[in-house]
Amino acid sequence: MYEGSSLQLFMKYAVPQMIGLVFNSVYMIVDGVFIGNVLGCDSMAAAAVAVPLIEILIALSMAIASGAGIIISGQLARGEHERALHVFDTALIIAAAVSAIIAIFGNIFLDGLAKLLGSTPQIHGEATAYIRYVVTFSPFLVFSFLLSGLVRNDGSPRLAMFALAFGSVSNIVLDFVFMVPLHMGIGGAALATAVGPVFSVVIMLPHFLFKRGHLYFAVPKLRLPDVGRILQFGFPSFIMEFTIGIITFVYNIAIVRYGFGEIGLAAYLLIGYLMLIILTLFLGMAEGLQPVFSFFTGACETTRCEDMRRFATRVFLAVGIVCYALIFFFSKHFYAIFNPGDAELIAFASGKSLLYFCGFFLAGFNILMISFWQSTQASAKALAISLGRSVIFLPLLVLILPHIFGSDAVWLCHSLGEALTACAALIFLMRGRVRTVSRS
Repeated sequence: MYEGSSLQLFMKYAVPQMIGLVFNSVYMIVDGVFIGNVLGCDSMAAAAVAVPLIEILIALSMAIASGAGIIISGQLARGEHERALHVFDTALIIAAAVSAIIAIFGNIFLDGLAKLLGSTPQIHGEATAYIRYVVTFSPFLVFSFLLSGLVRNDGSPRLAMFALAFGSVSNIVLDFVFMVPLHMGIGGAALATAVGPVFSVVIMLPHFLFKRGHLYFAVPKLRLPDVGRILQFGFPSFIMEFTIGIITFVYNIAIVRYGFGEIGLAAYLLIGYLMLIILTLFLGMAEGLQPVFSFFTGACETTRCEDMRRFATRVFLAVGIVCYALIFFFSKHFYAIFNPGDAELIAFASGKSLLYFCGFFLAGFNILMISFWQSTQASAKALAISLGRSVIFLPLLVLILPHIFGSDAVWLCHSLGEALTACAALIFLMRGRVRTVSRS
């Protein structure tokens, strides 16, 4: 299952997950295209308010999937199939409990939730309409990512890719149906987004129902020690996935605070779509490599694990540099897809993009190192890097730099935060090498 060179394993595991997550991100972007062209700028700002919530849901599901996957891959490497099933059962119970709580309380406190996420009086009605569908269908979103992670760790990365991609394509079709012929407005866009994961879940269910791998459905049994281990190993992944939601939340608040208003929110929605694509490339590749790193660790194949990390580092840095070059030359054309008649919005968004994305090649390196340390059970390092690029450096920079260099400096803070985080990751790597040399 894990035979072959670093390139072969990268193509087998990292690339399918990357494709699946990119397709999954497409349905959020398609929402923006339809909303911008059919409903206008204010509706785009309302949709932007819901983005952090969607990313939080994805973060929760991927945390459970990664935490369980790290344990399961190691157990399968050691031939402990029964123990892997126990962890699988526990992960399903955790996901069911979490998603039920979100669906219930999200609807009860819908108005306050919209305000907390950055809704303004001008867009509040549309923001709550969008969020209502997201929280109601949240169990399907959670399970779509959970099952895709478990399918991948069970040796079927292409099935996970197909399920996520099919859900995304269905959303594109439903976006058109709900918003154009049925005239359902922003509620139609939200409903299409919410229904997509339903198809993904349905596609993956037969893998577990018909025992096509080592993991399959049985009478679920909750094992408290497994709960703790899943949460321990999955928390860095939660922070890594949650980072997109945190970043969006911080920027939504900062954009209003520093006087950019509704056009700033709408522009950041466009920038956020582009950010989502780039980060999804990195997150997909990193998550796809998690079973490989975990299996090598469980099988004590340290050399192959290090070879894969070095190979992946070169790929991630190259992808980041290519992405920035594309942004430099083509960002205006990308933003014009969403609202071609609003020249002011396109010019504003493209002008801020060069600052915003200048350090994103380092974001890929940071995400890879989080996945590597998490998968090899160096949870403290993974957690430190995850927190560094989300809740430590970025909020501090957003709070300080605009007061020193002016409000436009807020658009540079994300890249500077990634650069500081990359420095911390390099320090961890160098310390690890020094310890290895001293022991030998």
